Amino acid sequence: MLVDSHCHLDFADFAEERDAIVQRALDYNIMRLVTICTRVRRFGDIIKIAEQYDSVYASVGTHPNNAHEELDVTADDLIRLSEHPKVVAIGEAGLDYHYDYAPPEAQAQGFRTHIAASRATGLPLVIHARAADDDMISILTEETGKGAFPFILHCFSSGAELARVGVDLGGYVSFSGILTFKNSPEIREIAKNVPRDRLLVETDAPYLAPMPHRGHRNEPSFVRHTAAVLAETIGVSEDEVGEITTDNVFRLFAKMPRPSAGATNA
Repeated sequence: MLVDSHCHLDFADFAEERDAIVQRALDYNIMRLVTICTRVRRFGDIIKIAEQYDSVYASVGTHPNNAHEELDVTADDLIRLSEHPKVVAIGEAGLDYHYDYAPPEAQAQGFRTHIAASRATGLPLVIHARAADDDMISILTEETGKGAFPFILHCFSSGAELARVGVDLGGYVSFSGILTFKNSPEIREIAKNVPRDRLLVETDAPYLAPMPHRGHRNEPSFVRHTAAVLAETIGVSEDEVGEITTDNVFRLFAKMPRPSAGATNA
């Protein structure tokens, strides 16, 4: 069994065939999908999708590129919305300096708000980190000093030092289709050095389709390709990497129940 720990089923790319996409994931024994919130004001649409499918769960949060639009969202707002039984994570939030969509100050403010909600609820914070390693390390270190909170560095494409610090602070590291790209040897090297009990896989669908689907729309069923490359990278079988990452995701996303034996319903 595998879990796609990060996808975006609410995006327009999936609107016409969402049922088929969720079913294809189940057909490949991908028994849980976590659809990730990027705007709290769209949370209603996201939670409706999670409610529609037994295998789909959700997060609540504001993407850093949208941080300036939702600075009025408080930690208490996130905590309240996270009480829904299908919400298993906070975020995605964090820092993205690759794009100039939101001021860094707004991103940092939103990030700290999400950290407070994660700390209060015990739900894992899904962290988006891109081209912001130094500031990410600084905030994570400072905030963990105020009190630990569970977190995942999603779609990891940063440097080895951020991965090391993240793990040292108790976090998990999730790898997407980037791991499979021929021009990503440094990411595979980082994956080798992440402790096995901190490894996850994801798609970030509809983005970043893994080989052999690179350049096409991504979908949750493709997480199996990333898992296969991770298995080769760390020197285990595909079955073993399934066991490792599945155990890890249910430890981190502790609110999300494991599927019952023989479950096949979407």
